[in-house]
Amino acid sequence: MERKPINHFVAGIIIAAIVVIYSMVLQFMGLGLNKSLGWLAYLFLIVGLIIFINQYAKARDYQSTFGNLFSYGFKATAIIALILFVFRLVFFLSFPEFKQRIMESARQGMEDQGKMSDSQIDAAITIFSKNFLLFTVGIALFMDLICGMIGSLIGAAVTKKKQFNPLDQPSV
Repeated sequence: MERKPINHFVAGIIIAAIVVIYSMVLQFMGLGLNKSLGWLAYLFLIVGLIIFINQYAKARDYQSTFGNLFSYGFKATAIIALILFVFRLVFFLSFPEFKQRIMESARQGMEDQGKMSDSQIDAAITIFSKNFLLFTVGIALFMDLICGMIGSLIGAAVTKKKQFNPLDQPSV
C-alpha cells in the first residue's frame, strides 16, 4: 500500500502552530525579550521543515528531485509565514502591553550602549513606536521567509533521493 505524503499546507500549519505556542509561552512567562530563546523559534521552523521534507520524500519512496523537495518546503514556508504574520499582527494589537515592554527594552539597550544622547534616543523611540507593527511584523516576516528558505535548502539537500527515470513509471 502506497503512503500518501503529507500536504505542504498541513505541514505549514503544524510547524506554525508549534512556533505560535512556543511564542505564546515565552511571552506569558515574561521571557519574550530573551533573544536566544527567540532564535529557538526559528530553529523549530528549520528543523520542522527538514523533518516534513524527509517525510514527504519517504512517502514517495525517495523518488523526488532536489527541486521537488525544495518546492515542497518553500510552499510550507509560505503557509508558515502567512500564519505567523497574522498571529503577530493580532497579538500586538490585542496585547499593547507587550509593545510597551519592547519599547522599554529598546530604550534600555540604547542607553546601555551610550552612543546616543537622550534626545536622539527619544527621537529613535518615537519613530520606532510610530512604525512598531511595520518594523516588528515586517522584519519577522522577512526572517520567517529566510529561515524557511534555509530549512527547505537543507531539507532538500540532506534527504535521500533515488535515481529514477520518469519514463519508466507505469501509465495511469
